[in-house]
Formats: sequence, structure tokens, C-alpha cells
Amino acid sequence: MKLATVRTDSGLRAVRVDDEGAVDLGRTDVRAVLEQPDWREAAAAASGAVLPLADLDYAPLVPSPEKVICVGLNYRDHIREMGRELPEYPTLFAKFARTLTGARDPIVLPAGSEKVDWEAELVVVIGAEVRHATGPDAAAAIAGYAVGNDVSARDYQNRTLQWLQGKMFEACTPVGPWLVTEVEPGRISCTVDGDVRQDSRTSELVFDPVRLVEYISAIVTLAPGDLIFTGTPGGVGAGRTPPLFLAEGQEVVTAIEGLGECRNVCVAEKH
Repeated sequence: MKLATVRTDSGLRAVRVDDEGAVDLGRTDVRAVLEQPDWREAAAAASGAVLPLADLDYAPLVPSPEKVICVGLNYRDHIREMGRELPEYPTLFAKFARTLTGARDPIVLPAGSEKVDWEAELVVVIGAEVRHATGPDAAAAIAGYAVGNDVSARDYQNRTLQWLQGKMFEACTPVGPWLVTEVEPGRISCTVDGDVRQDSRTSELVFDPVRLVEYISAIVTLAPGDLIFTGTPGGVGAGRTPPLFLAEGQEVVTAIEGLGECRNVCVAEKH
């Protein structure tokens, strides 16, 4: 089952994306769907108005999540390219709702940065409130997965030992196009103007989604609609010699096998 949040003339709507069209779920967005105790059954049984697939305007999958938690240095190949050792614990940082953008929306390049980098990521979507989860409880709290791109301003990120300032610029983090509830994510890739920049598999993750839910829920309660960006594989621009970064007009395609793709064009920030 695929769930998405789309923009319509009457505002945001949550939909179930089927082969024949997108069925209105009677809620404003995916978070509102996931906040229902019986959301799986309700979404599967919904029979509302059907929107043509060709007309869908994808908003961020969860436009206003309570939390966006990100994991750094979580792919073995990326850790190697950055010259680091495998971590004992996940490296965590956060984003905010205004950083998120839709699967077909522009990536806004921050006006103050000259080193904006791509980071293809598997995104975990939480579907039930959970705290101190272990094993099966952690797995059951995962509603499904989506495609994300943790676009990063490396010059801001590296100003201090804390990464947040390089990760929180507005409208530069695509996530979507939909939540897939039953899938085994495979190949993950990122291309820029058709040039393959990242090509790996989610099996390269050091801390898999269940372990991340266990670890994070020991720190904070995870709630329906929370997003966990699980880290990026090797091939980022900052890890190249010489480094390579995004430019206005370039098209960035982030794809994960079984989940679809985000396709975004870079635009300069207007201020």
C-alpha cells in the first residue's frame, strides 16, 4: 500500500495511490492518517474520491511531523570514504518541518552556501507511538518507508563540531513521493543531470531501521508521522577529489528500489 500527501485546489489531502488513481482517505495528510489506531485497515478500505495519477502534486510526505530525526555516518561505504571508523552508537541530529519539500518540488540552494551536497537516504516513517521499544515492538512501530535526500550545506555544517546548521535550511530536503507500507528496500542511488553520484544498497546500513527505532525510542517517544532519515551511502560530493557540489538548474534524482524516486531541480534562494 502506498500513502501520500498531495496538494489540491481545496488544500492538502491524504491519498492511497493505486494503479488506477489516488483515493482520498478523508484526512488532510499522512500524519493524520497514521494517528488513527486502525490506520492500516482504514486506509486499505477507503473508497473516497479518486484523483488522476497524472495530476498529483506531491507535498512533503508528512508536512508537519512532530520530529525529523537524522542519522549520520550510517553506511559502511560512506564511513570509509570519509576516513572514519564504524561507530559504536548512531550519530543523531535533527531537521525541522520547514526543511522538507515534496518529491517533485525544487531544492532551494541556500543563498549563503557554496557547498550544497546531495545525500540519498532511506526514510523510516513511524506509525505508532513507541517508547523504550525492543525487537518486535520496534518493528511494529514502523509504518513503512520513503525516499529522502538530506541535502546539506557543507560549509555551514563544518563551521562547528555540531552539524545542525548545515542541515536545517528551508525547502531543501525532498521526501516522498509516498509511504510504502510493505517493502524490502534495496538499491539506493542519486543522479545529478543523469550522472550517477551514489549507487549502493540499504544492506550497507550499520544500524538498520529496527535498531534505530530501538535506540531513538530509548531517548524520546516516537510518534505517528515522525521521520527518521537513516543516513547516506558513499558518493557524496564532499567525499570526492576535488569536492563537487550542486548548482542552480541541475536535476537531482534520488531513488530507492521498491520505493520510487524524488526528482527535484535546484533553484537559487530568493531573499
